[in-house]
Amino acid sequence: MGADVFPKVKLPAGRYRVQMVPVPDAGDSGVAVPDGGTTVYDLDSHCDFEYVSEGDLYLAEVNGVVEYGVFVDLSNDVSGLVHASNLLGTYEVGDELVVELEEVRENGDIAFTEVDLPDYEVESIARDSHAVADLGDVVGESVTLEGVVVQIKQTGGPTVFQVRDATGIAPCTAFEEAGVRAYEDVELDDVVRVDGYVETREGAVQVEIDDLDVLDGDDAAAVRDEQAEDLDALAEPHDPDPLVEWDAFEKLREDLRAVAERLRREILAGRPIRMRHHADGDGICASVPMQVALERFIEDTYEDPDAAQHLLKRLPSKAPYYEMEDVTRDLNFALEDRERHGQRLPLLLMLDNGSTEEDTPAYRNLAHYDVPIVVVDHHHPDPGAVEGLLDEHVNPYLHDEDYRITTGMMCVELARMIDPDITEDLRHVPAVAGLSDRSEAAAMDDYLELAREEGYDEAELRDVGEALDYATFWLKYDDGGQLITDALNVDCDDETRHRELVSFLATRAERDVERQLDAAMPHVDHERLDNDAHLYRLDVENHAHRFTYPAPGKTTGKVHDSKVAETGDPVITIGYGPDFAVLRSDGVRLDIPTMVEELKTEVDGGGVSGGGHLVVGSIKFVRGMRETVIDALVEKMADAEIDEELGSSAAFAED
Repeated sequence: MGADVFPKVKLPAGRYRVQMVPVPDAGDSGVAVPDGGTTVYDLDSHCDFEYVSEGDLYLAEVNGVVEYGVFVDLSNDVSGLVHASNLLGTYEVGDELVVELEEVRENGDIAFTEVDLPDYEVESIARDSHAVADLGDVVGESVTLEGVVVQIKQTGGPTVFQVRDATGIAPCTAFEEAGVRAYEDVELDDVVRVDGYVETREGAVQVEIDDLDVLDGDDAAAVRDEQAEDLDALAEPHDPDPLVEWDAFEKLREDLRAVAERLRREILAGRPIRMRHHADGDGICASVPMQVALERFIEDTYEDPDAAQHLLKRLPSKAPYYEMEDVTRDLNFALEDRERHGQRLPLLLMLDNGSTEEDTPAYRNLAHYDVPIVVVDHHHPDPGAVEGLLDEHVNPYLHDEDYRITTGMMCVELARMIDPDITEDLRHVPAVAGLSDRSEAAAMDDYLELAREEGYDEAELRDVGEALDYATFWLKYDDGGQLITDALNVDCDDETRHRELVSFLATRAERDVERQLDAAMPHVDHERLDNDAHLYRLDVENHAHRFTYPAPGKTTGKVHDSKVAETGDPVITIGYGPDFAVLRSDGVRLDIPTMVEELKTEVDGGGVSGGGHLVVGSIKFVRGMRETVIDALVEKMADAEIDEELGSSAAFAED
């Protein structure tokens, strides 16, 4: 047999050990004895005939003795006969000897010859690790995987280990008995060697474990080192050109890129991502592209078709900050998932909220656990309050920009860094985000032009934003799933359905707004402030329909828009309830976050909190101090400068 039939044995770096073995003199055997220092290969039990080559020597174990010789195993898959004429001694089952390949017969039988060596080096050979990305090519075959355990899930049947190498993540299943944990000593982040058979389940590949070993020391370090460079490349975000040229956005590019890399790397580590976003048009324009991009990345790297379901959740927040109710619910679910399903605690991704002092109680609650926090937001931040609690924070105010760069605009570019193939689905989304949040950014004209190229005029884009607000109101704490992606036309497979759905929802929203204004407008109080601005007040608790669309925040915004159009002058509108007020301003240079901070100290016993953008925001207080707080707020508004060029910012939808 020629060398082309027997390929040279493979020696993966770091996968063998060497030891000197002295061997007693076997006497005059008539068999040629190589010089000292010869290498003898000790095959791992899972090595197949690919690892045997002509001219190399192997350790063999006797598995049977017959009159005409002994049968030997080099591994589980490589066995053959040493004929009596080629034996140098007498052996029993379990004895070891050194052999050389003699012949592979036409019927497939393998013959070996015993070799006598005075001393030799033993190199232990493990089967090469197979790449996760190529498992689909070897269904039905036995493979070895080496990688890191990123998730351990106990089902009602087998235990599922998600094992990550440099090319992807594969489910590896082991069955002890129904519902009983297999390989109890295996933990998250262990480096393991898995031997098993590639099978399919519901069209997806998985490895049915035959054997699983935890590697440690140099062996574990070698695997991590071998895979590190490729894993870095897999976590590296893409670098697409922004959809429009915009100097203000360039300041944020590196911050967004750091977030994209962080999210990709956490997914590769098996950490779930919980995405909390403000439940308004801009928040949806931010979160839906991120959801689709991350789902696609998960699908590309995980062989398990259910991985995205377990690793990613989009969770709308009614308030423009992280409420204790939400964080308590999120943390409870995360701890249950860790206990029941072996998941890591999640990374919290805050979109279109999360930058203010009001978020800090929730963040401090999470600080007791391993929950990284990443924020992408355009509300006026409180850096001194939140920075020590956040792992990444992207906000235009941190780069001397402001709310006009909406979170939806930022997240469209962030999603493209994660998956640039999503671009064609997103070209209209920044315009929807900007119109929903009333952005006066210099780039709005360019975004509107992009949307026109996709078949949307400005009125249609406003309808999309209105439809999103309307659907989100009725969904309450539900993310809306396909309904929301269809309304936004991201990852939607039916353009006609999208158009008809938006028309229906926007028409219903317009009808409900008209009904609300018909009820509320007769009760709007007006006064002229010392700075000559118009002030309009509405008791939304008593003079607007409750528990229906639009909510108090949007009702206030619609009243405000009507008065701005009616007067053409600087206008401030306050919509108030028993313990809250929603604020809108056009043409008046307000600084609502600063006003709120001042009121906290100036109104003793007021229980004041709140914030938002400079000219759009909300404030909370204790019920008995409503009149005092609002009067103090109005005094500050009366002292504000008039600025005809300063318009209203985001449509701030708070219940």
